[in-house]
Amino acid sequence: MNTQDMLVLKGIYLAPYMQLATMLIGKQRHAGGNMFRHQIDTMGILLDYGYIDSVLLKASVIHDVIEDIPDFNRNQILEIDSESGQVYDLVMEVTKQEGMLKSDYLKRIIEKGSHRAKVLKCADRISNMISLGFVTDPAFIERYCEETELYLFPIALEVNFEMYQELIQLVISRRQYLEDSGFLCRRVEPHGG
Repeated sequence: MNTQDMLVLKGIYLAPYMQLATMLIGKQRHAGGNMFRHQIDTMGILLDYGYIDSVLLKASVIHDVIEDIPDFNRNQILEIDSESGQVYDLVMEVTKQEGMLKSDYLKRIIEKGSHRAKVLKCADRISNMISLGFVTDPAFIERYCEETELYLFPIALEVNFEMYQELIQLVISRRQYLEDSGFLCRRVEPHGG
């Protein structure tokens, strides 16, 4: 990270967003840990890829709050700062609406998602795929790998080729785990060139 990027990061008002994210501390994940850590991990992945967009980073810290906290008061986001409206809109873009099929949700991001939403969804999926290393349910792993191939590969290929490559490697490693464990699965075939 260069000095200019560091100065941009220094000026980002993240603390109130992180405080909202702490509401997810008690929410357990299938792979262990809690949803708060996943929010911070997603932000870390964005930083690792060089994203310093303040709206994107703020949204990454709270991207699951509306979906995972029953009766969450959305005004808690909208009242934070001058960017909170944009942050809220981005969080809503990556929030699966109640009753919506996961496939329809992901198709919506592919077809109508903003560039920021697609980047955030890729970072979110990278975090989720890494967490699969702690999951031992083969059906869950295979479903997640298939979903990643079908929906996330095209998004990542559009917005960030390095994220696309990481997702491919994560799918390969999870499928290798399934194969080594005696579960048959098909090999990942990267999309595009």
